[in-house]
Amino acid sequence: MKGNGDLERGKSRKQSQYPQAPPHQYYASSHTSDRTQYWTSWLVPMIVVADVAMFVVIMYVNNCPKNDHNGACVAKFLKRFSFQPRRENPLFGPSSSTLEKLGGLEWNKVVHENEAWRLVSCIWLHAGVIHLLANMLSFVFVGIRLEQQFGFVRVGAIYLLSGVGGSILSALFIQRSISVGASGALFGLLGAMLSELLTNWTIYSNKAAALFTLVIIIAINLAVGILPHVDNFAHIGGFLSGVLLGFVLLVRPQYGWSESKHLPANARPKSKYTVCQYVLWIGAIILFIIGYTVGLVMLFRGENANDRCSWCHYLSCVPTSRWSCNN
Repeated sequence: MKGNGDLERGKSRKQSQYPQAPPHQYYASSHTSDRTQYWTSWLVPMIVVADVAMFVVIMYVNNCPKNDHNGACVAKFLKRFSFQPRRENPLFGPSSSTLEKLGGLEWNKVVHENEAWRLVSCIWLHAGVIHLLANMLSFVFVGIRLEQQFGFVRVGAIYLLSGVGGSILSALFIQRSISVGASGALFGLLGAMLSELLTNWTIYSNKAAALFTLVIIIAINLAVGILPHVDNFAHIGGFLSGVLLGFVLLVRPQYGWSESKHLPANARPKSKYTVCQYVLWIGAIILFIIGYTVGLVMLFRGENANDRCSWCHYLSCVPTSRWSCNN
């Protein structure tokens, strides 16, 4: 996720309206003055603490020594908090039944038992220590910079709505397994970073390099999702939600707008936003509402999206001689 190229426009004779930053370091900018404004990041650390605390609760409820009569628990010195046998959970975590009990995403319970809350609760659960660490490190790396630049309200909205968007797509395609994790929400932040770069195109220099770097990062992460036991539909649903939300929530005034306000009275100032930004903003709102609505309607009607797309299952798992995707 790292990049070395500068995104922002270089300084001209007058001080630049935006600071320079590499692709993974977005900084807040005030469009009412030339001073850079930063928000204190507190939401991202709170979410990390909440996820870690939730994982501790999961392991307490799991209680491997009590439920595993073969004595094959991993890290037995942790006693009640020891992990399930590796043949059952290689990520050093709880059993699938514990995850289901505490709110894991399970299609039958969402559709037939009216437990729609699982679309949200599953975002806060993780399948193991490795799963938790990978997600939280990525979240801190991406989320803190975005929150510093755009504030907790917009970043929090993207995180939550993208997570739910990933849950909806996952439930439509994966109906025989339990899904947990914040990966959909994280991919939403990556998608929002991409749309932020595109919609605020005029304020960046080295655009092609920045775009190429970000696309490669996203492509690699999505490619990992074709491995077995990885819910790539949650990744894709979260990413698409994040892209649309980024066009809506992360739009910024075009380059030169702030300086144009100080021109003589008879001079024509620049408009705050470009026509392209307005078009993307309106189009993204429409597509987001339509996508969410269609997804929820299909889900609660009990439809299986695989019946409408016979090849889409390859987006989440590609069978090879080393593994099968039947289950």
